Amino acid sequence: MRTIRRATAADIETIMRLIDSGRHIMRADGNLHQWEEGYPKQETIIQDVANGNAYLVMDQAEPVATFALIAGPDPTYHLIYNGAWRHDTPYYVIHRIASLPQAHGVLSDVLSYCFSRTSHIRIDTHRDNRIMRKLLARNGFDYCGIIHLANGDERLAFEKTKM
Repeated sequence: MRTIRRATAADIETIMRLIDSGRHIMRADGNLHQWEEGYPKQETIIQDVANGNAYLVMDQAEPVATFALIAGPDPTYHLIYNGAWRHDTPYYVIHRIASLPQAHGVLSDVLSYCFSRTSHIRIDTHRDNRIMRKLLARNGFDYCGIIHLANGDERLAFEKTKM
């Protein structure tokens, strides 16, 4: 049975290894451009931990995945193109989700945890991230349009509410 716990400063190296694993999974599936140039940087993960936004998915005592859950509003979600957000209610954003290749069903575990804390989640992913796009559709997320990250990169934006 998997559990989810808030990450601590002692978990930063583990989180970075999980991020590397996620990057490897994306590259193996043909997603060559998401998380380039060392993104997310360790400084970003340190800030997630310091803000209480970083989490680990544990299988027994083994960390198998990581993610950040951050209360909105997210500045990169302010403008959306070629679509619109479906709901204006307060939301949380899932960022920087990554897992080990053998850890299946992680997104479902993460969503169960997140929806126990909020009824409205937004998430974005790279156009080439076929795995995440498929998982978001399977888990009932609506495609809403295109957003741009602070550096200008395009991302596909999704949202789901449980009202």
